[in-house]
Amino acid sequence: MSETCGCDTPTRGHTLIDPWQAREQVIALTRPLEDTETLRTTHARGRILAAPLKALHDVPGIDNSAMDGYALRLADLKHRLALPVVARVPAGAAPITLPFDGCARIFTGAPIPRGADVVVPQEQVRIDDAGQIHFPTDLHLGDHIRRRGEELTQGAALLEPGEPLDAIRLALLAAQGITEVPCRRRVRVAVISTGSELVTPGKPLAPGQIYNSNAGMLHALLQDHNAELVDLGNISDSATALEEALTFAARQADLIVCTGGVSVGEEDHVRPCLERLGGICLSGVAMKPGKPFTLGYIGQSPSTGTPLLGLPGNPTAALVAWHLLGLAVLHRRQGRTIAPLASFAVHAGFTYRANRTRTQWLRVRLDHSDIAPVARIAGDQGSNMLKSAAQADGYLQVPPGQQVVPGQRYPYLPLSQFAR
Repeated sequence: MSETCGCDTPTRGHTLIDPWQAREQVIALTRPLEDTETLRTTHARGRILAAPLKALHDVPGIDNSAMDGYALRLADLKHRLALPVVARVPAGAAPITLPFDGCARIFTGAPIPRGADVVVPQEQVRIDDAGQIHFPTDLHLGDHIRRRGEELTQGAALLEPGEPLDAIRLALLAAQGITEVPCRRRVRVAVISTGSELVTPGKPLAPGQIYNSNAGMLHALLQDHNAELVDLGNISDSATALEEALTFAARQADLIVCTGGVSVGEEDHVRPCLERLGGICLSGVAMKPGKPFTLGYIGQSPSTGTPLLGLPGNPTAALVAWHLLGLAVLHRRQGRTIAPLASFAVHAGFTYRANRTRTQWLRVRLDHSDIAPVARIAGDQGSNMLKSAAQADGYLQVPPGQQVVPGQRYPYLPLSQFAR
């Protein structure tokens, strides 16, 4: 049943793929779900917009004041520096006409009186004993006035398909009075942990067993991005058991995420099962940690089957592979617009001999105590060690064969971008 996914890299006997090339490939090879639904905006947080939205109203809807202060005609100050207060305009009031030779007490968001052409902040004026308002001489037409439609005009593009509906975008919809929005359906993700040594936290450990940290980590990572979980638990190192689990997962989910079993050992069954049940699109990435990362599918073809992400069993390797590659697959499945990963150069503050043949992603924390931030290594870099990941705020990208030297600059990828 195995067939190619249309990529140039063969699935067996190939050299490792560059991580950036792998990222491009997994995005290109993953198709979005087409299912949509209309939701109340109060229930749409974290969902992906399914259709373009246009502004229903001008924003602002009227000329209004940007400050608490006084609205006046600049021409009225041509032969005088003080004016009496002849009106009071709070936010929400109906527009008025400003009489000549007078000013209006006005508040932020209040409509600009007809005839007024400048607002002066209250801290820039002086009030004399007669209640006259004395103004500075360096005033300009339009100061502190928000013009109708200066942010949005009716019919202008508001949001585009693929945008995630976060708090700011939901506020933008609310400002337009929009209460319902077309969204992509939530992606159902089946999570499978492989390994006979794994035990669910809370149960007693026998000799040789370890607690399953990958499942809880993946559940949290998926929930951060509004996926619907299908937890299939721990699967022993049995080809038959794994094949049954994958077949079930393909019927229940839109995406399968499997940890462990993606290397080439005798107890690693994910790739052989994929070859029997579907196919492998990409396997083996020239990065450390995360080398065994695999993308495949369960079904007749890549276009109709259920995609599967095979992540390494070591928890930090699984985390790095998820951040750099797996998350892009989820976002693509969600129909979300995928932006390039953000990075910037920082100086290293440590020495480290990186891998000779693979790009290395070191867990680091930025030290801001100097003029420019310096990357400090967050701890031991073993792919099984979670503590350094918990202490890190980013990945330092080290090219193959390079030694990290203090003072040398390297690309730094903030972890915060993977939470959005």
